[in-house]
Amino acid sequence: MASRRPNLNKAVRALIRDIAARLPEFSHVKASRVLVIAGEARRASRGTVKPLCFRGGRSTDRTGRRKPIIRIKGKRMLYCITLRPLFFRSSTPRGRVETVMHELFHMSRRFDGTLHAGRRHSVLGKDFPKRLQPLVRRYLKQCPKEVLEPFAYSGELKVLQWLERPGHAYIPGTPRVRKVYTEEQLFYGISRMVTLKRPHPARSKLQRKERVEKVRVH
Repeated sequence: MASRRPNLNKAVRALIRDIAARLPEFSHVKASRVLVIAGEARRASRGTVKPLCFRGGRSTDRTGRRKPIIRIKGKRMLYCITLRPLFFRSSTPRGRVETVMHELFHMSRRFDGTLHAGRRHSVLGKDFPKRLQPLVRRYLKQCPKEVLEPFAYSGELKVLQWLERPGHAYIPGTPRVRKVYTEEQLFYGISRMVTLKRPHPARSKLQRKERVEKVRVH
């Protein structure tokens, strides 16, 4: 039974690669440097992205704070996308693709482990969806069936989760702080995905609420 559960991480990785290959606006994104995990609920959010470096891909900022390093299969991760319960339990295949593109859109064009300063909700406000939606529509018109199909799945699947979650930053010398996180701090958990056949009537209202909440978060 367990061996039949789809691997969502493989599906999202294939999606990110395809987006980067088809849309010049995302050509800087490297799927191999993006960690995707399932996480806890955060208000009306379906997903969030966490930058794993300071500007220039550095681990230390000007004040001396350090970010924990996340290294998977020997390669340092630059971003961590967290997919939240509404992604799994209250979305459509196209809506899930939009969630992933939404988080990729926040990433710096330098792809150095930081976020794009001009693409924050607090900066763009109501213009954020106006900037993102044309890209989503353009991609969905050319998204291969085999790439989209895993996001239409309903049932149990496996997805990476934190066994021990890294903090945002720490001061060198702080006791009992893990400096490097690897596969040992991750595990494949079981999640259930429930796919809506069509957008729920309340979905647009929920999306508007999500955008308001994201303004507060970012």
